[in-house]
Amino acid sequence: MKTLKVSPNGHHLVWEDGEPFFLLADTAWSVAYRATDEELEEYLKDRRAKGFTAIQFLAMPEIQANRDPNGQLPMVDNNPETPNEAYFAHLDSVLDRMDAYGFLPVVAATWGEWVSRGNGPHIFDPQNARIYGEWLGNRYQDRMILWVNGGDVSPIGYEETWRALGQGLKKGSRGRHLVTHHGADCIGDVQATRDRMLIRGSSPFFHSEDWLDVNMYYSGHFWYAPAYRGITRDYQKTPSKPTFDGEPNYENHPAIPDGATGYHSNRRLWDGVTRAHSHLVRTQAYWAMLAGACGHTYGCNEVWAWYDPAKAELQVIAEKYKTHLHWRRALQLPGAAQMGILRHLFESRPWQKLVPDQSMIREGQGKGIEHIRAARSEDGSFAFVYTPAGKPFTVNLEKLQAGMIKAYWYDPRAGTWSYVSNLADSEQTFSPPRSGTIWDWILVLDDAGKGYPTVDVEQK
Repeated sequence: MKTLKVSPNGHHLVWEDGEPFFLLADTAWSVAYRATDEELEEYLKDRRAKGFTAIQFLAMPEIQANRDPNGQLPMVDNNPETPNEAYFAHLDSVLDRMDAYGFLPVVAATWGEWVSRGNGPHIFDPQNARIYGEWLGNRYQDRMILWVNGGDVSPIGYEETWRALGQGLKKGSRGRHLVTHHGADCIGDVQATRDRMLIRGSSPFFHSEDWLDVNMYYSGHFWYAPAYRGITRDYQKTPSKPTFDGEPNYENHPAIPDGATGYHSNRRLWDGVTRAHSHLVRTQAYWAMLAGACGHTYGCNEVWAWYDPAKAELQVIAEKYKTHLHWRRALQLPGAAQMGILRHLFESRPWQKLVPDQSMIREGQGKGIEHIRAARSEDGSFAFVYTPAGKPFTVNLEKLQAGMIKAYWYDPRAGTWSYVSNLADSEQTFSPPRSGTIWDWILVLDDAGKGYPTVDVEQK
């Protein structure tokens, strides 16, 4: 088994030999209990071709769809101390297929509604959560897994249950697996929740605990939620732990606009609301990465739900989340391939050396969806600057340790490079090739002597 670890500086994930691991996860919460074997194969083949390195999904389904394709329930008599062997044998086969494709499974041990949300049944308490976590960690200790403790709910009032589950997962795997936590704070109206975004995710509750290896932020489904805020919060904490946005806007998911009230459990909120498109998805991803994330998670509304309009049992999902495309069609929405383009850019340079540096932006910093993010390598050999709306901005080039700097524009839609010029000035204003609310660009600044590659995605 390959072992995934935290890097020495605490900000990235690495394999046991020190090779950096770029976490690029696709969210398929329902895949282990809704996909047939043939569908799973088709899905994994597609996601590997698009450049994903991990699949995020549930080990134990949400309450309204709690049987696997063989009709098995995860627990005998809804008791976490008596897992159903037949159900977990199917999960074994899902993990086998992911391993064959080289994916890191990012596996949520349970979902929040089994602990606190909704009408339940709420079957977990601190005692049986620890037992279940230890059993699960032990069963899969020889597999490559990143465990997700928590399940899209605020941990407030249930901290001991989630703590016990996390401790059980670590003990059961003999410490071989990394553990993160998927928490949320979705209380109150939209503006109040926006103001409280900095207490969302794992770090406000569990950052200092030994079982938590990796922080997961949750920027959520707000219109252009400023993902960089939570990632920056986590990046600056001590001790240093890797962080990533585990649930940003999902492509084609109704995105909550400013001024609306309620959260996604309020069905009326979504009547006529614009769906998240690929530009929104890209913007949150680049904001997070250049704020110091160790990777990113992409999601698509119909893929996570494994939605099929012909299946009557999924109409509850359609009503609640406004799903309407077949999951197979949704696989081809543009945002997924553009996540692979993001990975292509970062891996073209020693991305693990990047450090956030907003001081690079001298002039032109925008507000809201025009917010610009910058990061440079520790050795000053390259830098990335992301502009969501393509407006001119001025960069402090003295942050790069180079006598001559090569500048390029990278197109996050197509993965193509455009040479700008060689520069030797201390300050330079850049105007992207095209501007507008959907025209985002990455300015790449290289030490000319390094010879970093500029290979288009199509040519790779």
